[in-house]
Amino acid sequence: MSSDSRFVPLVLKTDTEPNMIKHFTSTACKFFTLVLVFALISFNNYAQEISKDPAAINAGQALFNANCKACHRVQQKLVGPALAGVYDRTPSIDWIKSFVKNSSAVIASGEPYAVKLYNEYNKTQMTAFSSFKDEDIMNILAYIKAEADKPAPDAAAQTTPDGGGQPAANTGLPSTYLNVILVGMIIILILLLIVLGFLVSALKRFIDQKTLTEEDKEVVHPTVTTGSIFKSRGFVFIVVFLTAALGFKAVINGLYSVGVQQGYAPKQPIAFSHKIHAGQYEIDCKYCHVGVMKNKSATIPSVNICMNCHNQIKTGTITGDAEIGKIVKAYETNKPIEWVRIHNLPDLAYFNHAQHVNVAGVECQTCHGPIETMDVVRQHSLLTMGWCIDCHRKTDVNTKGNAYYDNLVEIHNQSKKTPMKVEDIGGLECSKCHY
Repeated sequence: MSSDSRFVPLVLKTDTEPNMIKHFTSTACKFFTLVLVFALISFNNYAQEISKDPAAINAGQALFNANCKACHRVQQKLVGPALAGVYDRTPSIDWIKSFVKNSSAVIASGEPYAVKLYNEYNKTQMTAFSSFKDEDIMNILAYIKAEADKPAPDAAAQTTPDGGGQPAANTGLPSTYLNVILVGMIIILILLLIVLGFLVSALKRFIDQKTLTEEDKEVVHPTVTTGSIFKSRGFVFIVVFLTAALGFKAVINGLYSVGVQQGYAPKQPIAFSHKIHAGQYEIDCKYCHVGVMKNKSATIPSVNICMNCHNQIKTGTITGDAEIGKIVKAYETNKPIEWVRIHNLPDLAYFNHAQHVNVAGVECQTCHGPIETMDVVRQHSLLTMGWCIDCHRKTDVNTKGNAYYDNLVEIHNQSKKTPMKVEDIGGLECSKCHY
């Protein structure tokens, strides 16, 4: 009995310890798993926090203007919903990323909020931005949040003294001043002629007091007739000189106008208004002309780009549904719109849009004029070789944030104190544009 009683506790002890160890191990694993999950969730939430960094906001603004502004505004509904607060009303930021990259896939999955948006906006799917990185989308959200958090502008501050809603533009020297200067110059010329007339009259009276022969009197008081004027050498010289000068000027103007199409504004197959699209709705040029940042050509927008908006917008501001109907017909029949090219350069000249827009940061209006005010687009600038060369002589090289130019700027600053111009980096070399 005593041996049995000693044996039983020994068995129980050896059987209980493994269970306790297993229980402790299981509890510890669960605890550390919960801690790990909590840490991951906290890190994910931190990573998803919308940035307030000015650099992120500026990057987001550039992306928003180039890709989103055609259909969205921050504070008001346009083709798509207003984006203020989109990070709060949508299921999650991860949902926003998925929807932006491929909205059709999210809608097809049956996700309730995506389907609700799809039905609310006439079953129009948002353009897929599959090339966007998560960082790009977060930068756009940073810009949207910064804009949404701005206080509403004071209406009084936006109104000019003349009652308009836009700030007064600096129009330079008023045309009235120019007219006054011109009239003043004409008055001065007339006064000079009157003074000269008085001087000639006074000289004649002085000479008349002397004793003159008949020949001298004829010289002082010549008989003036129409025939004598036309036959005089002075008149003939003036006529020949003016004729030759005007003819020479006409020839030179004709030679300089060869190949120059400034003011050219052909009729297009569809009455497209840049004033409405780029002006009133502030659609960024790069949204439609997709090649301007990376190609030689800015490219003419395809019908698909037009239909991104006109799937929903069927009536135009000026032309009703007639012109938009032509776009829809071209889309349904899979036929391109035969736009008429306006800005033409000769084949012997090479021009790269990406070099000027993406690298140099040249605004579209620099060459194309106030395109946002044109109902009918016209060629604004000369686009001649002299015009380009003059620009290269006057324009500073945009070296900010571009390490490619660091050595060039250092060498340039050693020899010159003026900013580095395009001509200083080979902008006037023939082979840059002709090869």
